[in-house]
Amino acid sequence: MWQDEVGDTCPFARERQFVMGDTTKRVAWISDFPIEWLSDLPAPLESLPKQHSLTWQRVLFDELKKDQRLKLHVIALRKHLERDYSFDKEGAVFHLLKVPAGLRGPTLFWVDTLVIKRVLQKVRPDVLHAWGTERGAALVAHRLRYPYIVTIQGLLMWYVQMVPLNLHFRYASFLEKICLPRAPLVTTESDFAVQYLRKRFPKLPIMQIEHASNWVFHQVLRRPRTQPIRFIFVGTLDQRKGGDLLVAALDRLKDELAWELLVIGAVEEAFLKQLRARTSHELWSRIRFKRDLSPSEIGAELSEATIMLFPTRADTSPNAVKEAVVAGVPVVASAVGGIPDYVIPEENGLLFPADNLDAFVDAIRAAWCHPLFGRGQVAPGSLGKMRDYLSPRRMAQRFVEAYQRVLKTE
Repeated sequence: MWQDEVGDTCPFARERQFVMGDTTKRVAWISDFPIEWLSDLPAPLESLPKQHSLTWQRVLFDELKKDQRLKLHVIALRKHLERDYSFDKEGAVFHLLKVPAGLRGPTLFWVDTLVIKRVLQKVRPDVLHAWGTERGAALVAHRLRYPYIVTIQGLLMWYVQMVPLNLHFRYASFLEKICLPRAPLVTTESDFAVQYLRKRFPKLPIMQIEHASNWVFHQVLRRPRTQPIRFIFVGTLDQRKGGDLLVAALDRLKDELAWELLVIGAVEEAFLKQLRARTSHELWSRIRFKRDLSPSEIGAELSEATIMLFPTRADTSPNAVKEAVVAGVPVVASAVGGIPDYVIPEENGLLFPADNLDAFVDAIRAAWCHPLFGRGQVAPGSLGKMRDYLSPRRMAQRFVEAYQRVLKTE
């Protein structure tokens, strides 16, 4: 069922009475949670355009909704709405709030703050969980004066040093430098990100919590196709992700290896047009594109892939790489950010220096010739190790610890 956000019939009004007499903790997420990807949405929301799938949030949600100690409230803002909506789903309450287009960033996210504050006055959360700095969540959480944690989704202040970013992300990286030092607790992935933040903000409380891959990827049954070798790339095909390096390397190898490439994700059309102008026509006859795939659909593609190629220039902890390593797909990736935490050379893949085309080409050749990787296999023992390290259950346990930690400091 769904109701308008106002009025006594809202589900959070009933739920508040339930938790007041016991120890259940109300946790409110401030996020861009991909509500559009959920099944069986209320009819007025079914036509909303799909945003980034943010699979790590969905994985954690699926785990935490089973924890009887918590009651989740997920708050998301959208401009493509006629009005606010609130609805119960899978034991949680979703609050989808209308915001005017073009005013969020220019108002330093005060629009977000006021809209979210109105809902939280009714929810009365014990803890806020601010997801990322990309859309002002950390800044808003600080203003609302509840115990809160901030989770890094992309380390923007590092990205801006590594690659050109658009105006929005440059603005967000500036706000990130202001927001993070104020946070009671920041969670981030990979040893790289922890060390980067500790060096920049020595007094900042930090917990390393890996964002796990969906259980679907842990259960992939491998049937790699090797004639021709099937390469796969998952992510936005753009400059930051090394889309130009990917295409250039395979253009060099088109006469040397029998291969095909599947790209799963968004494509910047202007960027793609530039790539086509610089490369051979034959190259593009071997490349297929898909997007907006569900985890099970991506898992099916990973089951048949021989090797994942991931030449990113800047990534804190790319989910695509994690999905590949827990699925048992060898990965050839740049040794940047947190990737060396997941790709162990000679065990489940190969690494090369970021932004080095020659080294990338050599690494692809080496993987093709490798006795395991060329057949789409990884070393015995490496798969179990990665599946344990990137377990959704472990992720949920660590986030519960983070919520408890900020509550104890109040």
